[in-house]
Amino acid sequence: MHVIDHGKGQPVENESRNVLSESARIARGSITDLAKLNVSNHDAVIFPGGFGAAKNLSTFAIDGKDCKVNKEVERVLKDFHDAGKPIGLCCISPVLAAKVLPGVDVTVGHEEEEGGKWPYAGTTQAITALGAKHTVKEVTISYLNS
Repeated sequence: MHVIDHGKGQPVENESRNVLSESARIARGSITDLAKLNVSNHDAVIFPGGFGAAKNLSTFAIDGKDCKVNKEVERVLKDFHDAGKPIGLCCISPVLAAKVLPGVDVTVGHEEEEGGKWPYAGTTQAITALGAKHTVKEVTISYLNS
C-alpha cells in the first residue's frame, strides 16, 4: 500500500515500508514477527490503533467493511478469543475483531459525528454491517466485554 508523507499529507511515489523494520525503529529494539506468537506464552494481546492498524493490519483503510485482515492478525485474534484471554483493541483496531470474530461487542467511540467531534463515527456502521455490536463509549472510558 502507498506510503504517506505526513508533513505534506500526500502519498510518496516509488516508496515502500516494511512493517517489521518500522516497528523495530519505533520500539528501538528487537521485535518478533507476529507469525511466531503463541497464545500459550502470553496472558493477553493488545492491538494499537491509528491509521496503521487500518492500513497495515488490514485493508480497512481502502475497503471498509469489505476489508481483508492480515492472516496472522486474524489467527492471533481467534487464538486469544478461543483461549478466553484478554484482547485489547485501541482506536480503529476494534474493526479487526469485528471482521474476524462474529458477533463480538466492541467500541470505537460515538455513532454520530456531533459537529466534527467524532470524525470517524461512520466506522460504527462498518462494525455493525460486519455483524458485530457497537457500544457507544467516551474515549476516556475503558470498555470491558467479557
